[in-house]
Order: sequence, then C-alpha cells, then structure tokens
Amino acid sequence: MPLDKSIKSILIIGSGPIVIGQACEFDYSGSQAARSLREEGIEVTLINSNPATIMTDPVTADNVYLKPLTPESIVEILEKHNIDAVLPTMGGQTALNLCMECNDIGIWEEHNVRILGVDIDAIKITEDRELFRNLMSELNIDMAPQATAKSFLEGKEIAQKFGYPLCIRASYTLGGSGASFVFKESEFDELLNRGLHASPIHEVMIDKAVLGWKEYELELLRDKNDNVVIICSIENFDPMGIHTGDSITVAPAMTLSDTAYQRMRNLAIRMMRSIGDFAGGCNVQFAVSDDEEEKIIAIEINPRVSRSSALASKATGYPIAKIAAKLAIGYNLDELSNQITKSTSALFEPTLDYVIVKIPRWNFDKFKGSDRRLGLQMKSVGEVMGIGRTFQEALQKACQSLEIGRNGLGADGKELKNQDEILHSLEFASWNRLFHIYDAIKMGIPFKTIKEKTRIDEWFLREIEDLILLEKRIEKFNVSNITEELMLEAKQKGYADRQVAHLLKCLESEVFTKRAELGVKRVYKLVDTCAAEFEAVTPFYYSTFEKENESKVSDKKKVIVLGSGPNRIGQGIEFDYCCVHGVLAAKECGYETIMINCNPETVSTDFDTADKLYFEPVFWEHIYDIILHENPVGVIVQLGGQTALKLAEKLDRFGIKILGTSYRALDLAEDRGSFSSLLKDLDIPYPEFGVVESAEQAIELSKDLGFPLLVRPSYVLGGQKMKIVINEDDLEHHVVDILKDMPDNKILLDHFLGGAIEAEADAICDGENVYIIGIMQHIEPAGIHSGDSYAVLPPYNLGDFIIEQIEEHTKKIAVALETVGLLNIQFAIKDDVVYIIEA
Repeated sequence: MPLDKSIKSILIIGSGPIVIGQACEFDYSGSQAARSLREEGIEVTLINSNPATIMTDPVTADNVYLKPLTPESIVEILEKHNIDAVLPTMGGQTALNLCMECNDIGIWEEHNVRILGVDIDAIKITEDRELFRNLMSELNIDMAPQATAKSFLEGKEIAQKFGYPLCIRASYTLGGSGASFVFKESEFDELLNRGLHASPIHEVMIDKAVLGWKEYELELLRDKNDNVVIICSIENFDPMGIHTGDSITVAPAMTLSDTAYQRMRNLAIRMMRSIGDFAGGCNVQFAVSDDEEEKIIAIEINPRVSRSSALASKATGYPIAKIAAKLAIGYNLDELSNQITKSTSALFEPTLDYVIVKIPRWNFDKFKGSDRRLGLQMKSVGEVMGIGRTFQEALQKACQSLEIGRNGLGADGKELKNQDEILHSLEFASWNRLFHIYDAIKMGIPFKTIKEKTRIDEWFLREIEDLILLEKRIEKFNVSNITEELMLEAKQKGYADRQVAHLLKCLESEVFTKRAELGVKRVYKLVDTCAAEFEAVTPFYYSTFEKENESKVSDKKKVIVLGSGPNRIGQGIEFDYCCVHGVLAAKECGYETIMINCNPETVSTDFDTADKLYFEPVFWEHIYDIILHENPVGVIVQLGGQTALKLAEKLDRFGIKILGTSYRALDLAEDRGSFSSLLKDLDIPYPEFGVVESAEQAIELSKDLGFPLLVRPSYVLGGQKMKIVINEDDLEHHVVDILKDMPDNKILLDHFLGGAIEAEADAICDGENVYIIGIMQHIEPAGIHSGDSYAVLPPYNLGDFIIEQIEEHTKKIAVALETVGLLNIQFAIKDDVVYIIEA
C-alpha cells in the first residue's frame, strides 16, 4: 500500500528532559522520523520540552513547540494547526504515556486525530503486566511464574505462593523504576511498597526470578501487510538480573544456537502480531536457560522505538526510526529502499560481517555513598559502542571509548590485585565488573568460580582469557624484536598502541613507528547492512587491521568534527547538538564533513548527518590514523565538550590545524592560573587566587587568601572535584584527594565570594568582533554549579551598570583569548562589582 494521501500534517511527541532510562536516543529517533516525514511533503509539528536537542531545532520540523508535555499543550497545538495524525512512538515512555492520557480524556477523538505507529490496545497490553501475561498464556508462550498485585496484601499472598527469590516490577514505568529483586522475606515489605508507589496505577507484577538465565533482545519492524523483518539480535553479556540498559550487550547474538534463534524469531513475530494491528517498530526481550535445552521465556515487548532501537540502527546501519515513520504513513517494507545500499528493499534483513559491543557509562563518582550495585533499575547515564571484526576487537574499542582513564581492557597496569575485592565484585555487579573479570582470570581464580559468581556464558570468559594469553606472549618481546605476526594479532584483537607499549615497556610513539615499519596498518570497512553482498552508497566506517581499505579519499577540502563520546553528567546531549550544527555549517561552506564519535544514541552518528562517519573511539590513536588517512584542512575541537578539548594539545603538538580558537587560547582558558594572570593584565576583577601543586602550598596560600576557599583543578568538566572548604583540615584533605586522582594537575584556590549573585554570558567571536548572544542570571547564589542552577534569560534584576560591566568584560576577554567561535563566561556579582569565575 503506498503513501496514505489523506495525511497532510503529523504531530510528533518528544521525550522531554534527559532522565536515566530515557536519553538522547529519542532525539535521534524523533529527528530521523521528522526528516523522513518531511521528505514525503508532510507538515511536521513537534512538541518537546528539552532545548538541548536537535529535534527542537528549526531545521528539523515545520513547527516546533518547546512546551511542557501535558494534555493542555497538546490541545493548544491541535487548536492552532490542522493536525491529521499523531506519532507517539518516537518519544519513549513519556510520549506513549501522554498519548494514552490524551486518548483517555478524548482529545484525539474530539480533534479527529489518528494515532500512527502503534494502537492504544497494544500500549495497554504491553504496559499492563496482567493483560500481557494473559495474552502470552493464550499464545502458549512461556513466561516466568508471575502474578499481579494491586495492594500490599495481594503482594504478600503471591510471595508466600512463589517463594524466594522474587522479582518485583512496577507497571507503566521507565528504566526499571520501582523494580527490584527480593532474596529474603525481610526485604520484601519495603520493596513491594516501593514498587506499588512507583507505578502510576499502583500495580506491580511479581515474578519468580530466573536469575542467571541469558537475556536477548530482537528489534522488529512490521508494515500494514503484516510483513515483519528482524533488524538485529542483541545478546546481553550480563545474565538476567541486570537491567538491559546497564548490561554490556553484543550484536549479533554470539552464544545462541541457530535452532534457538529461529524459535526466538518465530515467537517475537507471533508476539508482535498478537498485540495489535499497527505498522511500526517493536523491541522484544527474552530469557534463555543457560543449559543445552535453551528454554525460551518472554520477558516483555515495547511497541515503540527504544534505547535498543538506536543501538540496533547504528549496529546494522538500518535506519529504524526513519523506516518506522514511513511505515506509519502507509508504505510497505517492499516499497521502501534500503537507505544504505539504495539497491535492495527495506524488507531485506541486515546481515553483519562484524561484531558490535555496547558498554554503558556510569557516573557513580558524582554521588558519594550511592548504591553502586547493578540490578533491575537502570543506573547508567550513557553508553559507547565499539565495532570490530571480532568480539575481542569490538570489546577493546568499546573500553577505549569510555573515557574512564583506561586504555582498553587490561594491559595498562591498573588491575585490582585484592582477591577478596575481586570475588565480591564478581558476585555483586557494579560498573567495573568487566575489568574485574579480566583481573580474576589473570590472577588465576578458577573458571568454575568466576562462572558461578557472574553466571556469564563461558564463551565470553574464554575470549577474555585468550586476550590474557596473548599479553603473556607479547611480554616475551621488546619493541625492536616483536614479530609482524604478533603485532598484527594484537592489533586485530583491538589492543591500542598504548596497551602494546605497556606490555613491551616502551613508548606509545615507538609502537606506532614499529607497526608502520612492519606494515601493520589500520584500514576502514563499510557498515553496509549486507555483509558486502551489494554495493553500499553510505559512507559509514569502522577500523580494523586487514589488507583492503574500503574508505576512498576524495580530493575535496575536508573538515573533521570530533564528537563528545558517551553521555555523562556535565557532558550530555547539548554537545551532540553542537557537533551536528558544526557538520551542517561546514557542509554549507562547501567542505566535505567527517564525523568521529562512538556514542550510538546520537544524531551525530546518524548515517546521513556528515558526508563520512567514522564510528570510532574519540581516542588519540584512532583519531590520528583517520587524520593521516583523510588529510583534512583542519579539525574542530570546540564542539565536542571536554572529550574533544582534551585532544587539542596533542593535535597542536603533531602540527594538525585546529579550526577556530587555537590550542594556546583554549589552554589559557582551561589553565586556571594563567587565565587569572590574564585577567590581572586586563584589569578585570576576579576573586583573589593562587595556584598550588601540593597540600603544603595550599595551607600556606590559605593564610593569605582567607576562608572560605573554592578549590578546583584545571581541565575538568561539570565541576568535577570542585569544592568549597572552610578550614585547613578540609583544604588539606581535598587537595590530597584531587592529587590522588589527578596527579600533576594544577589546583586553583579562589577566595569564595559568599552570597554573590551568579550570571553567565554566551558570546561568539571571530577574533576581533564580539557578539553577545545572551546573558543569563542564576536564581541561586554563587556556589551551586551552573548545570544544576535555575537560570533566567534575560536577567531579572541586574541593573544597567552591572550589564555594562558584563558586556565590557566579555568583549575584552573574547578578544584577549583570540577566540574564534563560541565563548561562555561565568560571573559572580557582589557589591556592584562583576568578578570573573571562569571562561
């Protein structure tokens, strides 16, 4: 069935603010869907409350509403625009819940608006655990023994019937909110109460826990003719019991037999067809027993684009959100072309001749004393994806992408050596369990013990063991006599030059030179959806070490934009927004644009954002090899947050042109001491300060500056390790703490201006002319990080005298720093004097 011509105008509902369990993957899906619909001449209206998104940009939709996601906002839009249909499947659980709410109060019916991509019954069946269980029972699809409780007493009765361990899951929630495992009766009452209160309909599903079973996901698409394609199979490295958003995942599935996979496919297709008659995407989760029987049970089904859909899209190159939007407006799969090959149809299922590994990124270091154990409730704030020819290569590349101070998995001298701590970590999973599995195998802890404690499939454990055996072979050589075969094997298994250098006890640069000498060169392969069976037209690449290079270099002038890596607190979706605009602007200026990033949730890693996408770690070695291959006119580092900025010094040292503000100027702004000296020369007020490199120097300096003091290291983001101290003990303790984690870092001590008003200015500068974009005033006094502060634009009670000082200081600093691009300056205002906090 071709395009439904009666649909002229569609409303897309976004996912609102970034929360754990719902991040920038919905900016990716919403943006892609909007572009897909506009290609068909359909007017797109979009509502979302998150300003740090590409989807709320004028380039994405015809009408954009930055409004609260409430029925009142929906009514306001429907009264202003003649909307024919709503697409609620691109904004996560938030959009589905709002769609349901509007349906229940009759808003869609009153305004004659159709629901596309899903139907209300499907949402009800998949969100209401009781309805879902009844449906699975009718279909003869196994589930873990379970029952629904709408009250505390019902829950207690179920627990008595099933026995422990149990799993409690709240209905209509996101990211596993309200979910928990109960191992003993004494924990049950509190966790049951928590689950009931987390559910908007005061309902929980209580399952007999199938701990230790293997977990899998399938991504499906279905059209109006009931054709279903499986886009991707995803296997969780971690067993059942850890939320899939907190699990390391691998695609395609590695340890599933072909017969079990075929059974799983058939079950997923039956499940999707049974929940409702709609065209769109679906994510289905299964548990498989970790024995030869491979018994399959259904866990849940999500009738929308999910976090895994973004991962599956980037893993396969198949644009799920784009195709799902086209299916929603009437197209069938066989009428749409595969966007990567342009010669096969969208009905053609992707085939992978490589492996991807996703590793979540956590930020527990920001929350001292938080429960770091992983379980049913999602705790990660971002994720990275590595692509390689083998599981080992993809795993190492994903570890290199995390930005947690590791050079990959192992071979960096940072392993844990305490056996008791390792055994505890294996049993009670946290963010670093993968690294501790490596440490356990290296220490010689028996496989039987590791498998019993982690319940991770032995195949994965043997792959990690193989890496350790390779390291032992490498350590027998030095950089002058290592063989080509061994160097090639190390590189094909994903080892970074830094890791090889650690094993050979030499410098990274010596390994780089040696592998060039041996002819061990990085080549680039296409992500083409079809394992090279057909020619691909979309330049989406990953690196490996083989003979044939599929990345052809053009003779156009090129610009590389460095991405911002995984989302974390202090560096999120807003940097991806900047990178996408950087790419669009460079294209407008006639340059060939090249994007390097490793975050699968983003718009920047979409196959058609830049002219060329390298899905690689934002890690020196990978970037340098791409630069040598592509020979760009320059690299843009100022759009990718601290991730990209940290690479500026090395780019500068290697003579690679940084486009925009120079490394010298970036370093001047980042180095707190040098920057304060610049302010002194410009006669701009700043809090009294000093720079120290030890606790002794800090104590001496504090006698001159006086308490309270603001203590902060250089080169950090999101206020990391920044603290207000009020006495010598506090100061000594904090300085020692910073130097333990960041040796050789210069530490700035400022006299803290208590009770000051905080404001910030954003400006753009071409080196001479400065244009101030906006001045914001913070509601809270200075001392609360600007990322956590409420802010008002324009300022609500700063007088003309203060505004003049802010404008004058901003212009002076922008020119003095030779800024070419963006600049943000933070100010503290006290007694009518405007002090500079940082730029």
